[in-house]
Amino acid sequence: MKDWFAGPIAARYDADTADMPVEPVVDFLLPLAGGGALELAIGTGRIAVPLAARGVGVAGIDLSPDMVAELRRKTNEIPVATGDYATTRVEGTFSLAYIVFNSINNNTTQDGQVATFANAAAHLEPGGCFVVEVGVPNTQPLEVFDLGETHVGVDEYDAATQHSVSHHFTLVGGRWERVSMPFRSVSPAELDLMARLAGMQLRERWADWARSPFTAESTKHVSVWEKR
Repeated sequence: MKDWFAGPIAARYDADTADMPVEPVVDFLLPLAGGGALELAIGTGRIAVPLAARGVGVAGIDLSPDMVAELRRKTNEIPVATGDYATTRVEGTFSLAYIVFNSINNNTTQDGQVATFANAAAHLEPGGCFVVEVGVPNTQPLEVFDLGETHVGVDEYDAATQHSVSHHFTLVGGRWERVSMPFRSVSPAELDLMARLAGMQLRERWADWARSPFTAESTKHVSVWEKR
């Protein structure tokens, strides 16, 4: 996997995501984390740091040293293994593993996503849960998902291959910068099958962290699979 979050992207990641929910995510995860939590793609610790502040023992895996360096500006108390979240192991087992904000799609192959579920399950104690927040695949070849004064986002999607690219145009210092990041879009049903292959079963699925019902109109889902 390529590190798409190096350098200036890591440096401004927290500022760029400042409007995203944190407390609702932590409130959702907390009851599942009594035996500790492992975050795949922990990044700058946007979720892990406040979750740890609520008394949870949190560990993480992340591919990007620059993102982990931003996390280290906040705390040295969260152990992080640097590497691909599909294969990298950390010590111990947990009652919760989680990956948020579409990061499961940063692994751009089906094999890699299957391995991610297997790696999450390997870190879970029996009865532990794997939580994934991810968008529902777009049905349009092109879609503008953000249109602001300092950021424009355009998704490009190929339904035949399930490959997509998110084009981000960001105004930085008076100049527009472009980052085009590849993803592999995946349906809820395909994720359920990956979970079954890893020895997990679907426990619940919601449209958001507030537990709104998941419907055909939902643009994303928060899914919980339990290790059998």
